[in-house]
Amino acid sequence: MKFSQKLQLLISLLGIIPQVMYAQSSGSPGFPAVHSNLKSDDTGQYFDVRGTKYYRAAVPDGHTLSKMTGNPEGTDEGISFNFQDTLLNGTLYFGLIHYADSKHPQPVYFKYPSKIVKGTTSISLLSMKGRYDMTGWEKSGKGTIGYRVVNEHGDMLYDGIISFTGTGPFKIDDTIIEGPFVNLLHAAGATISFKTNRDIRCEVVVNGKSYKSKKGRQHEVEIKGLEPATEYKYTVKYGDNAQSYSFKTAPRPGSRTAFTFAYASDSRGGAGGGERDIFGANAYIMKKIMALNTQENVTFMQFTGDMINGYKTNIGEMELEYANWKRSIEPFAHYFPVVATMGNHESLGHVFYDLKTGKRIMVDKFPFSNASAEHLFAKEFVNPANGPKSEDGAYYDPDPSKIDFPSYEENVFFYTYDNVAVVVMNSDYWYAPSTPFIQYTGGNLHGYIMDNQLKWLEETILKLEKNPDIDHVFVTQHTPFFPNGGHVGDDMWYNGNNDYRPSVAGKRVAKGIIERRDQLLEILVNKSTKVRAILTGDEHNYCKTEIGPET
Repeated sequence: MKFSQKLQLLISLLGIIPQVMYAQSSGSPGFPAVHSNLKSDDTGQYFDVRGTKYYRAAVPDGHTLSKMTGNPEGTDEGISFNFQDTLLNGTLYFGLIHYADSKHPQPVYFKYPSKIVKGTTSISLLSMKGRYDMTGWEKSGKGTIGYRVVNEHGDMLYDGIISFTGTGPFKIDDTIIEGPFVNLLHAAGATISFKTNRDIRCEVVVNGKSYKSKKGRQHEVEIKGLEPATEYKYTVKYGDNAQSYSFKTAPRPGSRTAFTFAYASDSRGGAGGGERDIFGANAYIMKKIMALNTQENVTFMQFTGDMINGYKTNIGEMELEYANWKRSIEPFAHYFPVVATMGNHESLGHVFYDLKTGKRIMVDKFPFSNASAEHLFAKEFVNPANGPKSEDGAYYDPDPSKIDFPSYEENVFFYTYDNVAVVVMNSDYWYAPSTPFIQYTGGNLHGYIMDNQLKWLEETILKLEKNPDIDHVFVTQHTPFFPNGGHVGDDMWYNGNNDYRPSVAGKRVAKGIIERRDQLLEILVNKSTKVRAILTGDEHNYCKTEIGPET
């Protein structure tokens, strides 16, 4: 038996993946200079860790967003779905969505679901005629359904949306399959983002003015020229369809009016069944949080990390988890911003295996420019682009003439609302989950803020100190400065062991984790009069710790 066959058999027996394909050196991405001991042979790419080869495994597609959208097609009686997975059996729940009759539109599931057999199913729209026609689609010849994919074990995989035309036969119509969301809110406007099922050009109408999007499936429409602290209705027009919601612009900077904002983190899939885990996202609790936010009339919500289960090697699976998380907040996030950033469970990487022991190494997915966790996050969320560029240019940069690190774009940034600033950090940048191997492979550890991000933080805090319109600064990152539960062994403490630190191109950086934590505290406590709190997560508990002379 060949070496590659043995490796495939071992990984299969370990239950890691049903089948493994190997990235051959001829077609694999270039080796990032920031990693060390990364080589290739006839089997594929591998890390050489003190003579032991850890081979990279490219995992076949599992459940991905492109599959779970179901490739819907109109039929004489309704809509057919093909989830491109002959092993998928289960149930498709579906129901009409009434956009014009609900502030927070959601599907009302029909009492007769459809069976999924070998990845395919079809639904009857004709069965929702007469007294079941809650949206008037028979008269208008148009409608929208929400559908839920559930496998034979009862696991919820995806909540989708699709629009249709006709009264039989039916055709698929232009559809907003995600959003619209309010992003980048400020005193004179906002950005409205959404995704469509087709490449189309859309428009957003606000205060009598039309703002058009570029043709495509991913739309970000900037609205500007509005009055501060004013509520505006907005209408998204896509094809012959429209949805209307509203948002309220921020007060003029420094107005110092009373307002409430919300903070949370860690909403990855939970135990207990049902919507507590819709393929990676705890939709059950997120809906409750968003309903409470609406009741409390929050102006925005900051959500810092571990939105999803993550730790994936397949981009399509991560996209599916992100889609499920966004669907859970969507009915409420039509009206106010939810600002998200990364935690360790937003990890997307390459995995390398040792044949003899089955041990694995995971590093941030590369090429960083189009495959990293940071790249995917920036693609999936709309955040300010006012952070540092990357760790390129730091003293440990192996090649100043090239881009060697992942980008900080839209995962490190700051934003303001009235007299408050929120500074968003990424304490899981270029994250390599296999901590004991970092010194051999290269990578950053959980909780460590690298040099360029530290420098940007200090510059940003100084800028906000000088801003007369800002009275209060909140800094947020996923990992606590003072962990108090299951994460005392990592986060910014590592059981008090300062030896933990990143490694770049075979060299460990100068500062250890506790030294770096103290540098951060020096900036936030001793160099600022405006920082009020550090908002963190990861520990899955509520704890309020006062940082002062006795800490």
